[in-house]
Amino acid sequence: MFRRSFNRFCAGEEKRVGTRTVFVGNHPISETEAYISQKFCDNRIVSSKYTLWNFLPKNLFEQFRRIANFYFLIIFLVQVTVDTPTSPVTSGLPLFFVITVTAIKQGYEDWLRHRADNEVNKSTVYVIENGKRVRKESEKIKVGDVVEVQADETFPCDLILLSSCTIDGTCYVTTASLDGESNCKTHYAVRDTIDLCTAESIDSLRAAIECEQPQPDLYKSLGPENLLLKGATLKNTKKIYGVAVYTGMETKMALNYQGKSQKRSAVEKSINAFLIVYLFILLGKAAICTTLKYVWQSTPYNDEPWYNQKTQKERETLKVLKMFTDFLSFMVLFNFIIPVSMYVTVEMQKFLGSFFISWDKDFYDEEINEGALVNTSDLNEELGQVDYVFTDKTGTLTENSMEFIECCIDGHKYKGGTQEADGLSQTDGPLTYFDRADKNREELFLRALCLCHTVEIKTNDAVDGVTESAELTYMSSSPDEIALVKGAKKYGFTFVGMQNGLMTVENQRKEVEEYELLHTLNFDAVRRRMSVIVKTQSGDILLFCKGADSAVFPRVQNHEIELTKVHVERNAMEGYRTLCVAFKEIAPDDYERINRQLIEAKMALQDREEKMEKVFDEIETNMNLIGATAVEDKLQDQAAETIEALHAAGLKVWVLTGDKMETAKSTCYACRLFQTSTELLELTTKSIEESERKDRLHELLIEYRKKLLHEFPKSTRSLKKAWTEHQEYGLIIDGSTLSLILNSSQDSGSNNYKSIFLQICMKCTAVLCCRMAPLQKAQIVRMVKNLKGSPITLSIGDGANDVSMILESHVGIGIKGKEGRQAARNSDYAVPKFKHLKKLLLAHGHLYYVRIAHLVQYFFYKNLCFILPQFLYQFFCGFSQQPLYDAAYLTMYNICFTSLPILAYSLLEQHINIDTLTSDPRLYMKISGNAMLQLGPFLYWTFLAAFEGTVFFFGTYFLFQTSSLEENAKVYGNWTFGTIVFTVLVFTVTLKLALDTRFWTWINHFVIWGSLAFYVFFSFFWGGIIWPFLKQQRMYFVFAQMLSSVSTWLAIVLLIFISLFPEILLIVLKNVRRRSARRDLSCKKASDSLSTRPSVRPLLLRTFSDESNIL
Repeated sequence: MFRRSFNRFCAGEEKRVGTRTVFVGNHPISETEAYISQKFCDNRIVSSKYTLWNFLPKNLFEQFRRIANFYFLIIFLVQVTVDTPTSPVTSGLPLFFVITVTAIKQGYEDWLRHRADNEVNKSTVYVIENGKRVRKESEKIKVGDVVEVQADETFPCDLILLSSCTIDGTCYVTTASLDGESNCKTHYAVRDTIDLCTAESIDSLRAAIECEQPQPDLYKSLGPENLLLKGATLKNTKKIYGVAVYTGMETKMALNYQGKSQKRSAVEKSINAFLIVYLFILLGKAAICTTLKYVWQSTPYNDEPWYNQKTQKERETLKVLKMFTDFLSFMVLFNFIIPVSMYVTVEMQKFLGSFFISWDKDFYDEEINEGALVNTSDLNEELGQVDYVFTDKTGTLTENSMEFIECCIDGHKYKGGTQEADGLSQTDGPLTYFDRADKNREELFLRALCLCHTVEIKTNDAVDGVTESAELTYMSSSPDEIALVKGAKKYGFTFVGMQNGLMTVENQRKEVEEYELLHTLNFDAVRRRMSVIVKTQSGDILLFCKGADSAVFPRVQNHEIELTKVHVERNAMEGYRTLCVAFKEIAPDDYERINRQLIEAKMALQDREEKMEKVFDEIETNMNLIGATAVEDKLQDQAAETIEALHAAGLKVWVLTGDKMETAKSTCYACRLFQTSTELLELTTKSIEESERKDRLHELLIEYRKKLLHEFPKSTRSLKKAWTEHQEYGLIIDGSTLSLILNSSQDSGSNNYKSIFLQICMKCTAVLCCRMAPLQKAQIVRMVKNLKGSPITLSIGDGANDVSMILESHVGIGIKGKEGRQAARNSDYAVPKFKHLKKLLLAHGHLYYVRIAHLVQYFFYKNLCFILPQFLYQFFCGFSQQPLYDAAYLTMYNICFTSLPILAYSLLEQHINIDTLTSDPRLYMKISGNAMLQLGPFLYWTFLAAFEGTVFFFGTYFLFQTSSLEENAKVYGNWTFGTIVFTVLVFTVTLKLALDTRFWTWINHFVIWGSLAFYVFFSFFWGGIIWPFLKQQRMYFVFAQMLSSVSTWLAIVLLIFISLFPEILLIVLKNVRRRSARRDLSCKKASDSLSTRPSVRPLLLRTFSDESNIL
């Protein structure tokens, strides 16, 4: 029976490649037919990356793909195989530490994924076998098994609903874990199996289901009203039976777990560039020392002195081979110039630093009882480098909390509303002679609002009998629909609910009307409308449609449009969201044809979406326009102030919305994206339809470019600064015009449209793109990303239609809004409100960037300070590859002595107070364009390191001109020389960080002074003072003897001061200049105006912080 019915639904569809056949209960349809068990994947979910067996090789392979790790591995292998001046431990131990820490971190994260997988895979489910409920683990479900699910349980796999405990075979489901929508959705059992409500009857079913192969799209599925997705939860239904069609990694939830593309920050790219520079420095040092060694050994006495005769094997070795070996030895000697431990520190800084966003109480929203969420910690510093902000409008700039304002019926305006629908009626335009619409038209319009929706009712179970209207609670995935149903209720028509396919409406006379819901033509972003087909109690079949004016007007009678158009346009100018309402009567014969077409389209296994769209398009024609509605979507709290702050920080803000131009423009003025002084340039269908479309578009593009190039000449050094000195321009473009521009490359005569358009956009302070499809939003972001200079883009939105642009941009921000959590789930960061973007960028982004930029520069600086004395030492030891430092110091310099202070700095530093950063957005411009990791700052740090390294070496060298530094005339050796240099080095680089610190906490004090104390302690320990068993090694008593000399103490203090003197002098000069600037500014404060934007002026009058000494 079921097989026959299913084949009837699939009329015209033949079995083809790309489908699968599922036998219900894994029973053959007929005993005479041979049954071959099909092989499908099991129901295990695997989100983990590693197994116990492949963790080590796979993790090591991934880690050694990183250039610094691979480099140190090569150095370690060279030390093992070639006679090098330093022990393999010196490079092997730091590498082992880095690899181990990273492996532990990644292993722990994967263990958490394994644990989460096991919770799902080992959960208990009940499967119907031989007419009985059999308890099983979820992972043992096979395709074809009949599964019993009870209320509030999660579906263990993708199921086709066979039956439920309700008479009409319906069940209610929430899909919050899939798309974030918490509202209940109604699903329907297959009609042929509705009555099979017991385990025995279900087990007796012999049927087969032919369905498509697994695909990730949640909304494109076989009979979406029959399919229950894994991860969804059964609500308000005691029990259902379903047959498993997709299991394990073939479920839609698993297919949607595909990883997002890896995003790399600008800082990572700078690190790689610096590594290449330092690698060339390393190669240069090794080449210079190798060359000079053989120049020095060209004198026979230097080549083979009497106390160090060569062996016969050394004399016979090829000179080229020996030179290559010496080159490798020098590479090993100087290899610590490449900071391998920096990668671990950067990862720890990003991971730990991301908690500060989650812990920020300012991001906590009491309404949803949630704060900010960090999905990707790798992009923290990118928040401080944003150039373009792309934002959605509805639910992002606005509350997405809709309120019914007014409606229009046949050109008559209804506002206020009473139970009798006798509110004041006004007319728009030329229709002043009408008092109000016809009573029948009023009732038809209100019935349309009560029937054309997907709203569900949540009732109070304590109320007996007929539910009072006051007890009704409306639920829907769209706030618009709830507002419209409540609007109809104002005028006396109340939607009471739906049961057994019957929609119940209470009219103005308190009479109950019932309508059979035949079909729902769901809303989608392309059609921009939805419809329902209902059957009245008298047998009439009606279609009610609501949608955007651009989607409805072309499908109604032309003479009806003018009655409503004026009303719609005026409401849009006032910033209201408008929808048009239409209807038509369907003859019984026509309905039979429509019904057949709809069923065929819904059951199609191939091109279902296209077929359904075609059928919908044919049905929604020749309608009669009844009227329109106006719903207000209030602006979010502090949205205007946030936009102002972003503009003042030099960011360009673009609004990408699907709303009509007038509504979006009004919102842009309200949120101060456009100022009253902003001159608007329009590239819309309306502005170019006056003549030949492409010709007019070309003329407008050329005209706007000339105007902007005249206003902003090429000599302008910074467009960001020029915004406050010239007339501001804003651009408005709609989706159809954008398509014309982006697709113009096919036309050789118009292939420069895109480049001209981009030139115009770059000169505008704000851009509004209206009537945008989701794909077009992503196209705009991609277009800006590929501009010259590769500007950093940020996208922020709250709905599923914003996911594409969130994934496309460098940084994606999701709003935890009312349109589900798809945007928040696919984003890098999620915040409750748009206003939180201000602090996220101006404070957190600024600080994260400054911290990590300082961390990167500091690592290269301290390693150059470390290795330069070793390089200079070769000039005084005959280029013999003699190490200057002991192996223990070489190993522990980056791991123990200097690692914690910079980690604490990179987590806690606030060189400018957070309140100052948020109140003075101009400070954001000082770090834009990766300012702290450009060539200038890099050279400053490099020359500073070269200066200090030279001071360390030659200061100690001149100290050793006096051969005896002790009263007993003992002479210091080379290990004492290296230890003095190393002591000055450790104290200098640590105190340099202390000088840079502006925000001191007990943690900073502990790690800075604790690191220095640990170095002294370790030196005594390693020298055999604390641990006498170490007296056999070469550093025995060296450190203690060194500190017994007053000359050494004086030299260490003096060299530290000389090394830090340029830095101290620079800080003093900056403070003097800053105080002078503040004094001058305070004298002019009353008359100065730092911005031509009136509403931004109070923000920009603030002075820079005393601590804003960014290099």
